[in-house]
Amino acid sequence: MRTPAILQARFREVARQRPRDLLAPFVDVDRPGSPGPDLVGLASGPRAPFCAVVLDLDGDDDGAACGLLVPGGPVLARYDAGARHVELVAAGVVLESAPLAEGATGLACVVQENRVTVLVRRGDWTPVLGADVSPRIDLRVPAVVGSAEYAAQGRQVRRVRAGVSGPAGVRDPQVVRTTDGRPLVRDGRLFLTMTSAGLGFFRQASWGVWTVDLADPSRVEQVAALFSHRDGLLLGDHAGQLLVDEATGRTRVLVSSWGDHDPATGVHVRTSVTSEDLLSGVHVLSTERLVLPTEVSAWDPSLARVGGRWLLAFTECVSFGPPRYVFRPALAVTDHEDPTRDLARVAADGTREQTEGTLLVPDGADWLVLASDRDAAEYPVYDTGLRRLGALQAPYGSNIPHPMVVPGGRDGRTPWLVTFDGTSWHEDALGYGTHGDLVVMAHVPETPGELFRRRAGGLRRAAGRVRRRLGGPAARPRT
Repeated sequence: MRTPAILQARFREVARQRPRDLLAPFVDVDRPGSPGPDLVGLASGPRAPFCAVVLDLDGDDDGAACGLLVPGGPVLARYDAGARHVELVAAGVVLESAPLAEGATGLACVVQENRVTVLVRRGDWTPVLGADVSPRIDLRVPAVVGSAEYAAQGRQVRRVRAGVSGPAGVRDPQVVRTTDGRPLVRDGRLFLTMTSAGLGFFRQASWGVWTVDLADPSRVEQVAALFSHRDGLLLGDHAGQLLVDEATGRTRVLVSSWGDHDPATGVHVRTSVTSEDLLSGVHVLSTERLVLPTEVSAWDPSLARVGGRWLLAFTECVSFGPPRYVFRPALAVTDHEDPTRDLARVAADGTREQTEGTLLVPDGADWLVLASDRDAAEYPVYDTGLRRLGALQAPYGSNIPHPMVVPGGRDGRTPWLVTFDGTSWHEDALGYGTHGDLVVMAHVPETPGELFRRRAGGLRRAAGRVRRRLGGPAARPRT
């Protein structure tokens, strides 16, 4: 078998950035001026419990408040400028409060699932309070969100904005593909799904569609936000894939059930087909459980049609610990026209314990399965029988960076590795889950000097192995 081109590529970092904002581009309210001394509704509300209300403050001698009006009482961030005091209120009860050492120029209330975070701006935004409001009200219930209204208060407010909450970082990139396996590219922009890190653990994260400019990988834009309606709740399921049929306009959705993650119930893959254009705007998706050939939890689905058959790569988790989660790459196949029917197990790599980010990627006429192994700090590469072929030649960062390899660059042919790292944002206050710098690597051909040094190093290592087999003295280490 030929050596896959992916294994011959040598990746180096060419772009890094941190997509982070309290508000995503999907803003429902943007008003200049003060809402006044009384708490008022803003005549608009969220479609899912992933939203933010942000106030720009124009003075430091008055109070302000913002949040949601919901049945049973408001959910609010409340700021008393005179007393230098901020509090989080739910259903008429103060859940958290704290003094402020100095005044604030902004106040924000961010709702993500049932966790509410209060932030103040003094230069940059800083989280100061956070609490789970579910003992008072369940914001995931559609009837509650359906009747919710953004709200604000304050006489010295310069601007009020409200809409879908933005990311603390991004992770889990997977290219949007067409049904024939091509990456979806329009007007020079590559479409990806990514997880928007929330201000907390996995339940606070959500999912969306982003574009990356092939001519400039530092130009990244979120174009859609995707939420789930399942089991009677509105949730932020994430880590999945979109497969677009350009002939019919229908999109196959695969997504992991992280939106209500609990080790006691595990994680599974969900699916649906929709005629909605998921490449722009805000969408709430109804999904059903996908039956996979595994007896354990599963996530990170990746689907492709290869040689007339559907292949589905995924990560299966054999234990949620203690002491840690144990997970590995797996692969399934079906001959059915419907990729969710009659899936049969191909294999799993039982030698791996911290390996996820399973991705089906074309390599010329062949397809490969890529993954990410935290323990080995490498990106293993498999064939479609899940037999190991080698590992990518690429730097391995922090956390478990997924190896999404796609053709990029101005010519649309340069191999890119789009991934993320474990850089967090205010982890001391928010805990684990805020991580995700977006990292783009590109194949950069070796210079003659680099090629010479690599081959010389290989010859030295080979000579050392021969000497050891013959019982001779080992080569001295270079200093």
